[in-house]
Amino acid sequence: MPPLLIRLVLAEVTRWYAAGVALFLTLQMVDVLSSTVSKLLTYHPPLLKGAAAFLAILPTILNRALVLAVPFAILLAFSRMQRDSELKAISAGGVPPLRLVWPLALPFLAVAAVAFVNADRLVPAGLAAWDRAWFSIYDIPPPPPRQERYTYAPPGALYYAGRIVSEPGGSTAQLQGVMVQRGQETLTASVGSWDTRNRTWTLTTPWITRPGQPPRQSTQSVTVPQNDTLRPPPGNAEQAPTADLRARAADPALLPADRRAAAFQLARRVADPLTAVVFALAAGALGLLLRNRAAAFAAVLVFIVTFYVLWSTVPGLATAGALNPALAAWLPNLAFTLLAAALAWRLR
Repeated sequence: MPPLLIRLVLAEVTRWYAAGVALFLTLQMVDVLSSTVSKLLTYHPPLLKGAAAFLAILPTILNRALVLAVPFAILLAFSRMQRDSELKAISAGGVPPLRLVWPLALPFLAVAAVAFVNADRLVPAGLAAWDRAWFSIYDIPPPPPRQERYTYAPPGALYYAGRIVSEPGGSTAQLQGVMVQRGQETLTASVGSWDTRNRTWTLTTPWITRPGQPPRQSTQSVTVPQNDTLRPPPGNAEQAPTADLRARAADPALLPADRRAAAFQLARRVADPLTAVVFALAAGALGLLLRNRAAAFAAVLVFIVTFYVLWSTVPGLATAGALNPALAAWLPNLAFTLLAAALAWRLR
């Protein structure tokens, strides 16, 4: 394809892309403001605290805007060229339609690189800072770390807690939904405590069950030995640095759900930025088939809604183990790659 023609197409797409980035940044910021302005008015934080919160969330909404603006730019650019018969003139000049699509992937590789650096470095730290900023605005300390569904099974025993809430200092923790099975005896209690220095669990008035005896409730707390190490809970995977996610994904001591969540986020930090390139190919092929601007606007909405449904569904499937974490992270991109291939086959 002639270099001049490539420059003309890229110039048209770039103009719409800049408008799309500005549009999606504005829409997201309006959404953030609408959901937080009442809290700001209620708690009257200093200006710097409020500004710090919004600066922390900017990397996240920037990455979304960089990706979502791609189909917006390409579909509207091609609809304008269809309306002015420029695409017909290009085709009549002997340039196959698909040759207009492949060059679009190159500039959006640069966009993907920017989005990757942002997702790898700034977004996790920004999300963590966003949470800290709001606890500061509420003037309350952040909630203590907690771990769900803890299990420890040394020889001849089983220790389970539905939730472990660590206390400041890290030597004690509160237990909720506790069960201890040792030999022929089973202890269950609603609450308890873990003393890591003395290596004990204390169950508050537990129910005691033994073979051939009806369950009975103890009138006193019962202390049992517990030799496991109280480890800090892994925390929110979205806010973890990439190196920490790699360590979590390979840590056999973590719960399977925590390992899967880490592996999913690790894969998503690569997959999400490359959505810009996938969108460029799929939207470019689709844009060549559309004949008016109304259809282009409708296609933009279908693109974004379809992608969002897939993108927001796969984390739960990955964490629950219904899908391989890497496959779940790449599934939206795979779906749109198949769409691009189907449209390219039709345009061939």
